[in-house]
Amino acid sequence: MSLKTLTLKLNLAAMILATLSTPSLASDEITFWDTPQYGGNSFNRLPPRSAYFTALHDYGASWVRLSYDKWQPKLRDFLLGSVDHYQGLVPEDLITLKAALKRAQQAGLKVVIAPLSLPGMRWSQNNHGQFDDRLWQDKTYWQQSAQFWRDLATALKDVPGVAAYNIVNEPAPEKMAELAEHSSPAEMVNWYQHHQGTARDLPAFYQTVIQAIREVDPLTPIMVDGGWYGAADGFNYWPAKLEDTRVLYSFHMYEPYEVMGAVNQQRQKRYQYPGVAPFGQRAEMWNAQRVAAYLQQPFDWAKKHQIPANRVVAGEFGCIRTLPGCRQYLQDVLTILDKTPAHWAFYSFREDSWDGMDYELGKDKVPWSYWQAVDANQPDTLPRHATPEFEPIRQRLSKK
Repeated sequence: MSLKTLTLKLNLAAMILATLSTPSLASDEITFWDTPQYGGNSFNRLPPRSAYFTALHDYGASWVRLSYDKWQPKLRDFLLGSVDHYQGLVPEDLITLKAALKRAQQAGLKVVIAPLSLPGMRWSQNNHGQFDDRLWQDKTYWQQSAQFWRDLATALKDVPGVAAYNIVNEPAPEKMAELAEHSSPAEMVNWYQHHQGTARDLPAFYQTVIQAIREVDPLTPIMVDGGWYGAADGFNYWPAKLEDTRVLYSFHMYEPYEVMGAVNQQRQKRYQYPGVAPFGQRAEMWNAQRVAAYLQQPFDWAKKHQIPANRVVAGEFGCIRTLPGCRQYLQDVLTILDKTPAHWAFYSFREDSWDGMDYELGKDKVPWSYWQAVDANQPDTLPRHATPEFEPIRQRLSKK
């Protein structure tokens, strides 16, 4: 064998070895969002096991919106180390996250990563119930958040099945800045004009973080929640769409919250659906027609700014399962979404720390063993099955 032939063979062998040892690049996930995709939210205190993801997929779900902030962290805050001063991803937490992503991918689910905390914004349930407003006061935390997402995108960009990065769950830069929730569009626009360019400028914050992500990952779609906790009217003051063309615009739907939220469970006389309930600064009749009118807002905003409706996501929606009108509410919300090419993920699937919106449990109270498992931080072993309360969701998942 000549020296030239031997050299060619060695070069070829080296190329083959390099190909085998190099991770394959993730596919272009933006095409996943071209047709309606239906899924569920996972906000569990323990990293979900394979059976959990398989059960969601077996119902017909194609994706899961995965939050990790309840998981046991190595340090103070999962993956971040500390939101007080971000200094890099925590390796042990990253291993835990990647293992969960692998289990979801093996079960046939795409995953949207949805942090509840960022530098300068610790999720209130991990912050003694206190709203953390620092991110919206000091742009130093903007830069730390951008670095966090640059690091996380670097770590996940080649992981199969990651369908989007949801930059932060339910931001509320307006909360501590004198803008009432569900203000009129004119009031919202006036508020934004006053705060544009400051640390409360949510669209500008997103632009900063997206730019950091795109330095290392040009492909993975990015999901952004509107203002005031991702409300369906939370985009009303945004003057334009974001510059990146691979963005999904997400809203959450629990309105009227005085009826659908956990607070209604504590009342001796509950608000009902359909029925009159407080909303913003007034009381209104809420029924299918009012739900439809309210949910029209993000679609109208998207159309105005030439955003295709298949780039709009109902990232969360739900109601307290013991509310007599909960099934009707789910039906009314989904009937509206049925008429659009938008995507959705119900809240929540088999949550192991709060049973309020776990529709597979029906209307009954959970046994004491559920709360014993929570207190002991042990796996939730309560059996789940399809119920009448879950039926509006199940029917649509099964058609996918």
